[in-house]
Amino acid sequence: MPTRLLAAALLFAAIPPLLAEQPCSSLSAITLPHTTITSAVDVPEGPAPPAGVGNGAALVAPAHCEVQAIARPSKDSEIRLQVWLPVSGWNGKYLQVGNGGWAGQINQGSAAGPLRRGYAVAATDDGHTTAAPGASWAIGHPEKLIDFGYRAVHETSVQAKAIVRAFFGRDAERSYFTGCSDGGREALMEAQRYPEDFDGIIAGAPANNWSHLFTGFVWNEQALAETPIPPAKLPVIQKAVVAQCDASDGVKDGLLEDPRACNFDPASLLCKAGDGSDCLTEGQVAALRKIYSGAKNPRTGKQVFPGWPMGTEAVPGGWATWIPALQASFGNSYYGQAVFEQSNWDFRTLNFDTDVEFGDAKAGPVLNATNPDLRSFRDNGGKLIQYHGWGDAAISPLSSIEYYESVRAFLGRLPDGRREKTDPMDFYRLFLVPGMAHCGGGIGPNDFGNGVNSARIDADHNILSALEAWVEQDAAPAKLVGSGRAVDDSTKTLTRPLCPYPQTAHYRGAGDPNVAENFACALNATAR
Repeated sequence: MPTRLLAAALLFAAIPPLLAEQPCSSLSAITLPHTTITSAVDVPEGPAPPAGVGNGAALVAPAHCEVQAIARPSKDSEIRLQVWLPVSGWNGKYLQVGNGGWAGQINQGSAAGPLRRGYAVAATDDGHTTAAPGASWAIGHPEKLIDFGYRAVHETSVQAKAIVRAFFGRDAERSYFTGCSDGGREALMEAQRYPEDFDGIIAGAPANNWSHLFTGFVWNEQALAETPIPPAKLPVIQKAVVAQCDASDGVKDGLLEDPRACNFDPASLLCKAGDGSDCLTEGQVAALRKIYSGAKNPRTGKQVFPGWPMGTEAVPGGWATWIPALQASFGNSYYGQAVFEQSNWDFRTLNFDTDVEFGDAKAGPVLNATNPDLRSFRDNGGKLIQYHGWGDAAISPLSSIEYYESVRAFLGRLPDGRREKTDPMDFYRLFLVPGMAHCGGGIGPNDFGNGVNSARIDADHNILSALEAWVEQDAAPAKLVGSGRAVDDSTKTLTRPLCPYPQTAHYRGAGDPNVAENFACALNATAR
């Protein structure tokens, strides 16, 4: 038995099971390693809190037992976790939901949907309760940064599963994790560091290359500092891109199935003289090119972080929200607080060579989830589904492709020179969503159960159900079906197959282009 499994078995053996019909408050009596149960109360059926990042609208939560606890695996740790246990209809499974941004709060709103499906659910604040955005809590607290980086999610998994066993009298038969943004980073971190924690993992729009992602944020901030592109010009840019490249997938519908196939040149929008509402100045053209091309090391020319794709510049929740706005806040907090520990750090001083290297060395080992070696997760029977919107202005979807390709390359040539016969698609699939913004929203087929509170729960239309089918029935998802509103007519429903990378959806040439059945998944010219 692996050491980690043996330790878990000993932990669970030390906890006397309680009968599920006993009062929820009985859970206050159990003892857990370096963890204190602070509350265990019955909660009647009622409205749930607002949902978290990318997790849809709030629902009515069924009656459940709510347990709150604090784990202190280090002297400076204060990891708050919450567990929701259905008082009836438990499906025998455990689901942990991730966080967003720099965390600091428990994603309570994402519990209602899984509870309604019979899951025992848990979440954590990642080890701090700082309400303001940023990483001020990390200054002088390296253990808290470790908690945020990876330890809090793992600790929550261990302690929450023990609570599940104590309440129901048996272990969960299956364990799943789902998260988007930082929650997506947490998802990949679990697959890499703790491959036995979960049977199935959903990683949405993962911020897994944390140090380089925030470098990309500062890159964009610098690019727009002197020559900003007004939000009013974003529709002009998007319209020009779509006009040139929309038909590449066989149908003109306002969506680019794969923006990498588009060779739009921002110079085509250059003002003939001065400035105008329907054109770009030379400085704006240069800034736009920098955003599209991504951050580079000025000394070596090496790509530090990929650029942001074209074709969704004006979608709701897109560039106007993130570039540079929220990106600046996150980029400045990473370098100013987590790396240099200077509250007055100036983004204009960032050296994209030496400072990036320093940040990688200091914070990267704790925050980055970029290890391509997923063999332990695979060999443990784990299944991983990753998704990312092509219209994500927060985290470039190209970074998800970059990570997937790194896994494929690693398996293709192991450190000892051997080649694996396993194709990543045997246990790991990536779905890219045309038009979708960060974790959801935007335009196009952006609803496929990516919000854990989604109403549709069949495996074709719900990513969690698709993961269950893959883990429990070995039915790998050949596609997902996303739904939304047609771009050119919001009164019409749009459905579209979401294909596992490197495939994309191609119009069959006949039938309503708003109907998924009229598209087929196939490789395109940009697929490797």
